Amino acid sequence: MDGKRMVKASKYLSMVLRHRPEAAGLSLDPAGWVEVDVLLDALAAARRPLTREELDHVVAANDKKRFAYSADGRRIRASQGHSVPVELGLPDAVPPEVLFHGTATATVPLILARGLRPMGRQDVHLSTDQETALRVGSRHGRPAVLAVDAAGLAATGHAFQVSANGVWLTSAVPARWLRLLPAG
Repeated sequence: MDGKRMVKASKYLSMVLRHRPEAAGLSLDPAGWVEVDVLLDALAAARRPLTREELDHVVAANDKKRFAYSADGRRIRASQGHSVPVELGLPDAVPPEVLFHGTATATVPLILARGLRPMGRQDVHLSTDQETALRVGSRHGRPAVLAVDAAGLAATGHAFQVSANGVWLTSAVPARWLRLLPAG
């Protein structure tokens, strides 16, 4: 599978497994899973056919590990980032001392006033390193990176989970737990 086709397939899979399953005639189960055979049939019907081998390649080669197979390999889901209601069933986890969030510089004043909110998604996404946060922020304009006092917030009873691909998830981050990092 060439790189361009793989990127297109990955973007389409993200859309149907995270945001609009109905666009491909799919229904996700409550945990966000869909049978692989059902997905492949739906992709073919939507004129975006993939073989199982190509799907395996998209899942394995995705740099952000956006997709995961069930233990038996018969189901697939997005690892996180859903705007449709799903219950990923991730256990609460103790976060590292500090986590990071990348955003556009233009949104920083609002975030520092109101905190981080999931916006159109189910959870706020946080990373363990500044570089990842910077890459995420650069997708939205001139990037800024916020440090989250995750240990302090967790000590108040606030829950965190970590997805299969290492993205930390939480319902929100109040502004008092945020600090803007210097640019550069």
